[in-house]
Amino acid sequence: MARVAIIGGGPAGYEAALVASQLGADVTLIEATGAGGACVLSDCVPSKTFIAASNVLTEIHESTQMGVGAVDTTIDAKAVNSRVRRLATQQSADIAQKVAAAGVDIVYGRAALLDNKINYVHRVHVVPIDGEPYDLDCDVVLVCTGATPRTLVTAPTDGERILSWRQLYDLDDLPERLIVVGSGVTGAEFASAYLAMGCEVTLISSRDRVMPHEDAEAAETVGKVFRKRGMDIRSNTRAASARRTDTGVEVELDDGSTVTGSHALICVGSIPNSDDLGLHAYGVDIDERGFIPVDKVSRTNVPGVYAAGDVTGVHALASVAAMQGRIAIWHALGEAVRPLKLRNVAANVFTDPELASVGVSQSEVDAGTADCRAVLLPLTSNPRAKMVDRTEGFVKLFAWNSSGIVAGGVVVASRASELIHPIALAVEQRLTVEQLARTLTIYPSLSGSIAEAARQLMEY
Repeated sequence: MARVAIIGGGPAGYEAALVASQLGADVTLIEATGAGGACVLSDCVPSKTFIAASNVLTEIHESTQMGVGAVDTTIDAKAVNSRVRRLATQQSADIAQKVAAAGVDIVYGRAALLDNKINYVHRVHVVPIDGEPYDLDCDVVLVCTGATPRTLVTAPTDGERILSWRQLYDLDDLPERLIVVGSGVTGAEFASAYLAMGCEVTLISSRDRVMPHEDAEAAETVGKVFRKRGMDIRSNTRAASARRTDTGVEVELDDGSTVTGSHALICVGSIPNSDDLGLHAYGVDIDERGFIPVDKVSRTNVPGVYAAGDVTGVHALASVAAMQGRIAIWHALGEAVRPLKLRNVAANVFTDPELASVGVSQSEVDAGTADCRAVLLPLTSNPRAKMVDRTEGFVKLFAWNSSGIVAGGVVVASRASELIHPIALAVEQRLTVEQLARTLTIYPSLSGSIAEAARQLMEY
């Protein structure tokens, strides 16, 4: 029986543990905070739960345009945050029960590799929260310890006025005037959500548009919606510092000007949790940013030691982390495995409207590195979008010129996270635009725009 030690119980860790148990291994999962890790307890699950509440408000506020009289809405920040924490705790408990039922030994605590490689046996030093430390010998080690919000020396978080995204749910009241530092995915999501909640929001963006790493047309569309709804976006500027004042916070920008607010939210990326794991002494490579380099089957440079999730810097998505974890175990235990293909990964930004993408990007097409044709259909032409009065956005589809196979797509819509799936399926299964176009869709539906885009690509 193979012995597997998994350090970190987030999506990469618990999914890997389930696979390892299914394959008959003796599995120990060591997690510091709780089943599901930070993803479930303080990051992805809480933020998307909070955003779900803000989406309800957006629909209420915009219902008057459909002839429905909207009632005055009040927001109970304590109730919203209480629900956020309750659902996160419940999801963590569900994961713990599922993993335990699979026969996995869950240890709450910390672990590190010990410098011992006798007969290819890896030794892990386990320090439980309750109980005495002990050493665990195993055949396979999977490191999936995630990442932590990056902070700025000139803007230290205090959990009261200057916050990281993990500290938002401790507030008793919504911020009156929120300054969001950083316009990447996390910053854009929270800026969108708090704007919908009725807060005044200023978004500090170091680039000329929000979400600079996303499709340019999509990011510009979302940015226009933000401005239309009253968000103050400061483009091409950086926050030099943030400090508390008697009445709130003051953020100094790199041009010397200042922005005042009641609270500041710092969203400037993450730092991998690769310290205090014994990796250096064990000979596991770590790059200059602290990430653990891995290949397409999640192997590190040390045989038998794998890594997955945000600590690898591959793609900060729970879906990618989970797949990396599964792939690592399949490979380590001798199962047939297909390497991770990042091009086939669908990603979504939970702003309102949402922004989803998969496959080839517009920048690759423009640069000539992807020989594709494209069609963009605004949602203003979609009957379902008109009926629900959510016409801000579009569907964009790419196809390879040589074969007509769907190469990728971008969707900006209120439920883009659901709409991107048929495009992702087409990319993964190498469907042609003709096959996609000939698949019947519901009328009226937002997905009808996907089929229509495919039909237009057939005409080339």
